[in-house]
Amino acid sequence: MAEKLLEIKNLKQHFHVGRPNMVKAVDGISFDIYKGETLGLVGESGCGKSTTGRSIIRLYDATDGQVLFNGEDVHGKKSKAELKKFNRKMQMIFQDPYASLNPRMTVADIIAEGIDIHGLAANKTARIQRVYELLETVGLNKEHANRYPHEFSGGQRQRIGIARALAVDPDFIIADEPISALDVSIQAQVVNLMKKLQREKGLTYLFIAHDLSMVKYISDRIGVMYFGKLVELAPADVLYNQPIHPYTQSLLSAIPLPDPDTERSRKRKSYDPKTAHQYDGNEKLEMREINKGHFVYCSEKEFIQYKAKYSR
Repeated sequence: MAEKLLEIKNLKQHFHVGRPNMVKAVDGISFDIYKGETLGLVGESGCGKSTTGRSIIRLYDATDGQVLFNGEDVHGKKSKAELKKFNRKMQMIFQDPYASLNPRMTVADIIAEGIDIHGLAANKTARIQRVYELLETVGLNKEHANRYPHEFSGGQRQRIGIARALAVDPDFIIADEPISALDVSIQAQVVNLMKKLQREKGLTYLFIAHDLSMVKYISDRIGVMYFGKLVELAPADVLYNQPIHPYTQSLLSAIPLPDPDTERSRKRKSYDPKTAHQYDGNEKLEMREINKGHFVYCSEKEFIQYKAKYSR
């Protein structure tokens, strides 16, 4: 069995928006990520998926719960040395390749920032040589090193962002909607690059996106979020071929198909939590395993129904 790299236990991220109002962006979710895999995290805008990624990497201090990375509690770390070590092993690729790069820094300095912080280059020659290697790794060339971000296209900027993340040799990368700001033709290039790097370097990804087709292409398993809750988690093919939670079914029914005749006749499913479930107000809702590796957030009554209908 694959080794766990990351364990998320009852993670909560709540924000106060003026008293007494509170936004429960992430509300008690639990899942594991195994070494060498890609876990896709999907859901509509505002469901909490990006907040989950930012809480895992400690851009936000968690309200409650645990994030265990190689068995160590991320949010329990105190010393600067521990945080520095953790930051080297876990990196993030941000959504907006235009806003995530400092316009006043050259590409070389952007990529080498992590190298400088962690003292990974013996001298200036080794530093720039490492930058050249990283540029070539992501499909650029060393002539790009002295240019500034505004001189590049969106796809090239995202490649620079990937090179920056790779500079410190991380084990785990959180990709927060890394292709949503790019043209469709460029999206495929970036995703293929990420898959290639994963094979070559043994990377582990949390791939956050709302493009369900692309998530299926890159992910080994997929988690579906709805209003701060993880409502379904399954292997990618299983989730697409046999979605169980009504919200997942609704999401998948909205994926456009490249066939005009099919599109015209296809019926999309809407999701209304008030009518899609049979809760009596007192039942405990939790993630329950319907088939091996396929979990659904449901009540005990729904669990029995799902088992009867979907059990293999």
